[in-house]
Amino acid sequence: MRGLLKDFKTFLFQGNVIDLAVAIVLGIAFGTVVKALVTDLLTPIIALIFGKPDFGALSFTLNSSRFLYGDFINALIAFVSVAAAIFFFVVKPVNAMAARRAAGQPDPGSDTRACPECLSEIPKAARRCAFCTAVQTPVGEQAAPASL
Repeated sequence: MRGLLKDFKTFLFQGNVIDLAVAIVLGIAFGTVVKALVTDLLTPIIALIFGKPDFGALSFTLNSSRFLYGDFINALIAFVSVAAAIFFFVVKPVNAMAARRAAGQPDPGSDTRACPECLSEIPKAARRCAFCTAVQTPVGEQAAPASL
C-alpha cells in the first residue's frame, strides 16, 4: 500500500501533470476574458450594425412547429466572435513572434543578442564575446572607423 501511495505521489508531481493542470486553469481564465471581450465589446458593435444585440426572439412556424433560428444566430455570432478574438489577439501575435525568432531577430524586450562570430547569446551592452572573445560593438553605439 505504501509503494502504491508513493507511486501516486510521484505521478501527481510529475511536470506533465502539473503543466496540464496549470494549462487548464489558465485556459478557463482566458476563456472568461475572451467571453467578456465578446459580450462587452464585440456584441455592442454588432448591435450598432444590425440594430439589436440579441436575436433569440427570432423564429418562424411551419406546420405547428416553431423554429427558433434566432438562438442559432446568437450561437453562431458568439462562435465567430470568439474565434476572431482568439485569432487576432493570440494566434497572429504568437505567430509573428515565432517567425521573428525563426528569422534570428531578437525579441524587442530581450537584453541579449547573438554574437556574429560564434552565434552565442551575449548581452546587448557587451564589448567582447565571452565565448569566442571577438570584439563587439554594443547595441546602440556606432562602430568606430577602422584606422590603418
